[in-house]
Amino acid sequence: MTGLIVALDTTDIAQARSWADATASSCEMLKLGLEFFAANGPGGVRALGNGEKIFLDLKLHDIPNTVAGAVRALLPLRPRLLTLHAAGEAAMIRAARAAADAAGDARPRLLAVTVLTSIESTLSEIMLRAEMAMAAGADGVVCSGHELRALRELLGDDALLVAPGIRPAGSAADDQARTVTPRAAAAAGADWIVVGRPITRADNPAQAASAIAAELASTPSPLEGEGRGGG
Repeated sequence: MTGLIVALDTTDIAQARSWADATASSCEMLKLGLEFFAANGPGGVRALGNGEKIFLDLKLHDIPNTVAGAVRALLPLRPRLLTLHAAGEAAMIRAARAAADAAGDARPRLLAVTVLTSIESTLSEIMLRAEMAMAAGADGVVCSGHELRALRELLGDDALLVAPGIRPAGSAADDQARTVTPRAAAAAGADWIVVGRPITRADNPAQAASAIAAELASTPSPLEGEGRGGG
């Protein structure tokens, strides 16, 4: 079954903890991004609890040596997922994977961000970046819901596919250019979906997260009966 990740896009640790507590029964992970990390650093990540619950979305992108050093510096936080930007290309991703492997079985799973969901792109560009990233050692990719089905077919069942920019039916798109509903993302093969503002800006975040989790639970996986499960 596809899992729910709640994006805690804030600089305020108390606010992030409040959202985390409210959605704990409905979500599998908490996404902490650049905004939160820039304000609070590693201590802020630790304040949100067990690293196994953390998706650290920093989109690392620099020369290979620098990215490898950043990955090593982040290993003590034990995040479950960590993002790199696929635009950094194969050498950078290989260096990141080598650094992550130092943690053994406890290493973070590395996700390559193909193209930001706020940017229009072509499917061919996204597929080329995804295939390159996986060949270089990424465990999966971050992509919009529009590319999920094609990427699942291209990369196979072992690739982790995480889809941000998810909007429940009737929600505002905000600054996301390529949105789909939770049901559509689950049906297309997402392991996890990432939802932020439709939950955190809701009058009742707990209720909003619960409704999305229920929608995911009621959506058959794309290969149900053939062994395919979600996150």
